Amino acid sequence: MNLREALDQKRFVVTSEIQAPLGDDDPEMLVNSLKRVKGRVDGVSVSEVELQGVVGDTIQTCDLLNKNRFTPIYQTTTRDKNRFQLQKDLAAAHGIGVENLLVFTEDYRISGDTLQETMFFHVDSGKLGSVLKHMKDGQTIDGEALPNKMEFTLGSGVATPWGKPVSKKGMEEMEDMMNLNTGYFLTTPIFDLDQFERFMKQVNTFQVPVIAEVMILRTAGMGKFLNRHFRSGLVPDWAIRKLMDAPDKARASVELFAETINGLRHLCQGVHIITIGGQDRLAHYLNAAKL
Repeated sequence: MNLREALDQKRFVVTSEIQAPLGDDDPEMLVNSLKRVKGRVDGVSVSEVELQGVVGDTIQTCDLLNKNRFTPIYQTTTRDKNRFQLQKDLAAAHGIGVENLLVFTEDYRISGDTLQETMFFHVDSGKLGSVLKHMKDGQTIDGEALPNKMEFTLGSGVATPWGKPVSKKGMEEMEDMMNLNTGYFLTTPIFDLDQFERFMKQVNTFQVPVIAEVMILRTAGMGKFLNRHFRSGLVPDWAIRKLMDAPDKARASVELFAETINGLRHLCQGVHIITIGGQDRLAHYLNAAKL
């Protein structure tokens, strides 16, 4: 069952993500780290990464995931790409069997294997919509015939305004993406379930499935780092205290994750798990949350 079918059948879906290898990193080792969760995740997104002039090969990583029977999700941006480059990249992804595309509507994104890494995304919905429509019709943007029609299940990442209503601009951006036939909205990291429930009540008007992003928070220091460098109050004080005071911090981390997942089951249609380089421990967390 692919991601689109799982969403259509209203299953509680589980996705995660990896970073395309950089430099001498071994892509085979990256995929091997996911083998313990094969069959337990509905998709694995691969972000486009460039650090100090070194660019990760996102397409190759998606191809490797496909060959190892994972469902790849090609994660891209429209900000620094014209329509021709966007078309070229999407055609290359589709050519190796990628059926899922993930884009973001805000310039805030935690990604990669370490907390220091951030990606910047902003969707030009007009540009993206034009390219996707032409490809779906089997044409290039300048009217030439493509070898075949190309269509993606589109996911749109949206910012979750912690404790505040979604702004007018945010609602307009979500509406723009809904008009592009977005298959699901993916939130920024969720820690406070009460705040997330208020968010869901506001965006349910779109009738588009919502997948909540959940970060594996292993230490109190990670929580403090996120609050200091990404967004104040992102990780609630009570979660930081739980990790700080626990005699067994590894167990407290797993409990915090499982409690969050269980609270989300009746609020949205799935979770997207950020491991921050901890792919080898993902199965342990999935077991605790009964996923």
